[in-house]
Amino acid sequence: MTFSTKLEWGLAPNRLTRLLTEKRRAGDAILDLSESNPTRAGLQYPLEIAASFGGKEVLRYEPDPRGSTAARQAVSRYYAARGFSAEPSQILLTASTSEAYAYLFKLLCNPGDEVLAPRPSYPLFEFLAKMESVSIRQYPLAYHGGWGIDLAALEQALNDRTRAIVVVNPNNPTGSFLKKREIEVLERLCVTRGLTLISDEVFSDYAFAPDAERVAMAAAVEDCLTFSLSGLSKVAGLPQMKLGWIVAGGPEAMRRQALEGLEWIADTYLSVSTPVQSAAAEFLRLGEEVASQIRARTARNLASARTCLAGCAGEILPVEGGWYIVIRVPATRTEEEWALELVERDNVLLQPGFFYDFDAEAFLVASLLTHPADFDEGLRRLRLRL
Repeated sequence: MTFSTKLEWGLAPNRLTRLLTEKRRAGDAILDLSESNPTRAGLQYPLEIAASFGGKEVLRYEPDPRGSTAARQAVSRYYAARGFSAEPSQILLTASTSEAYAYLFKLLCNPGDEVLAPRPSYPLFEFLAKMESVSIRQYPLAYHGGWGIDLAALEQALNDRTRAIVVVNPNNPTGSFLKKREIEVLERLCVTRGLTLISDEVFSDYAFAPDAERVAMAAAVEDCLTFSLSGLSKVAGLPQMKLGWIVAGGPEAMRRQALEGLEWIADTYLSVSTPVQSAAAEFLRLGEEVASQIRARTARNLASARTCLAGCAGEILPVEGGWYIVIRVPATRTEEEWALELVERDNVLLQPGFFYDFDAEAFLVASLLTHPADFDEGLRRLRLRL
């Protein structure tokens, strides 16, 4: 049997995965400092969330490709509470942010076209793009005491096959936000080159401090077609509820045409379930209690990490928001060797930087969502290795 080359990803487990499997089979308790699933992080979820599916409307199937009006109104209110205008007519619901990317790649690209995506970043774009016969070309984030887009390198990466530029705001894992000066350049490039801007904003509610230069919602731009992506997974700590959304921004005629195309795509799949849509308003309301716990947890763990690693060879790079920190460790060995040794000798799991396409050594990535007791003990063991 021959399958599509879209699936040729090399699915054999890497050395770190094999070692973790061996350790766990042997009964070792691993301190997992990569935990990013809020439902496994010891948070307290309101029991009312489980009762939110109880309305009679879940017994009727009246599909709307853009998502039910009530659910889109709930998303619109979510943005209004944050000072942004996103009318229900600008919103299209998806089952996840990953699906939102798939829809947008279908909308914007023909086979062989390219999309620019940041490096380092979450290693999902290449998988999603390949499934749509689209190529990812990376542009670098530069670090000079803080992270920022290398705008010159981004512009050099553009070519005749480029259809869109993806930004992750804030970036995962660097925690850096898009700045106003950067989006001005990106908007100009998109206008002059006929490109679309896609902004992944799933972590935008988790800033550690205010910053007047920060861009919170890219779809507020006016001159180029722009899409802001988010969903319940992060904003409400509810990844299991499978509801994401696309907010379209930019010139009205262009935005309307894009949403018509997205509606055709969504109508082909109709993937968002009726119960989730009917409960969306409650999920967003109750999810704020979960999000508040996440903000407290990530702030607490960030402060603890800074205290624990102060004065040692492990440097926490500046972080503005999100759920992760990047720790620069001595390049006396590779990131993989650091990660393997920490698991083998200390039963501590951190992710090596190359998982996120860092282009230099040596970085380790830790999740600030980790239970505080595990987080503190894991970093204590890391410090002893430094």
